[in-house]
Amino acid sequence: MNTVRYDYIVCRYGELVLKGKNRKEFINCLFNNTKTALSSFKTLELQKSHDGIFIHLNDEDHKEVLDRLKDIFGYSYFSAALRTERDLEDIKAKALMIADKSEAKTFKVIAKRNDKSFPYQSDAINRQVAKEILEKTNLKVDVHDPELKIFIRVKNDCAYVMDEKIRGLGGYPVGINHKALVMMSGGIDSPVAAFLTMKRGLKIECIHFASMPYTSKQALDKVLKLAKQISYYQNDIIVHVVPFTDLQLAIYKNVDEPYAITIMRRMMYRIADRLCQKRKIKVITNGESLGQVASQTVESLSVIGGVSQTLILRPLCMMDKTEIIDIAKAIDTYETSILPYEDCCTIFDPKAPITKPKEDKCLLYEKRFDYESLIQNCLDNIDSIKITHEDNDDEELF
Repeated sequence: MNTVRYDYIVCRYGELVLKGKNRKEFINCLFNNTKTALSSFKTLELQKSHDGIFIHLNDEDHKEVLDRLKDIFGYSYFSAALRTERDLEDIKAKALMIADKSEAKTFKVIAKRNDKSFPYQSDAINRQVAKEILEKTNLKVDVHDPELKIFIRVKNDCAYVMDEKIRGLGGYPVGINHKALVMMSGGIDSPVAAFLTMKRGLKIECIHFASMPYTSKQALDKVLKLAKQISYYQNDIIVHVVPFTDLQLAIYKNVDEPYAITIMRRMMYRIADRLCQKRKIKVITNGESLGQVASQTVESLSVIGGVSQTLILRPLCMMDKTEIIDIAKAIDTYETSILPYEDCCTIFDPKAPITKPKEDKCLLYEKRFDYESLIQNCLDNIDSIKITHEDNDDEELF
């Protein structure tokens, strides 16, 4: 069993390496997000550079730190590392330490010389280190499919020796691309949409439409639990719970059944849009996937989304259900999402909803009742709850 006592973790950037003049802004955002995420590790020291973030462990458990890093957007991969002087003998000694503790039978050395003033080229480093390991262990070289890979990076002030690359989430650091309001229903799709929204650098808040007593307290609790699960990726999330019952009943009283879902979704977008204006949020996102249900045809998405002045992004739009479920399972929201508590979109589900709604017909239905006062009542009575992944209790804000 490998018992190497690593002293550093090397974190390599993801997509942000493609940035130009604003690259520094992206790095600073990622650095601050990392400090926040790792704040429970009291002795860590973080250092940022143009090509990565380097974490001095100071005797913290490297496995625990790596587990937390896996949930931070913006990194391509991480490696636990041994830091050495810019000295080939020291590099060889550290590489031998890793090889000697490994249970592997084959190995390969992969060196990269970032600082070209180092007197040994990458190939020479590979050969010298491999020779040391061959002479002093039972491992054999396999350049095609080795069980152990030893990575060496020579920088201008030191070198790092590593034995594993752990893939990060990629994407952009949360908060670099403004804020988004996620329409959170409590099903499988919307938590996945929230996850993918954060991956593109948007910090999120959530909006949930509750129709008490037609929807249960358990349905709301499920949404709050999902918010807590995804809050891990940005530390905390505000969930705005909209009392939707009176508006929803008015819809089903005044709108013919085939158009009820279309009008209901238009009202949800109007409320979300006005909340975005109030909270200076730039984007609305949700779990809509093209063609999945009647309200998600091209015609429906156009007519429904047309009421919003806020940019609408649909991260799942081109995914099929199996892809969405795979992500839900990977981020551990699937089992919560399938709990049998209905939301307001399903309890009044019409038998034959329109799949090609017309905007002029929607406007005629909406003239039948005073939806503006009902929308304002929804906005005036929103409960905003702050969800923090570290806390057991949630905090009502406003």
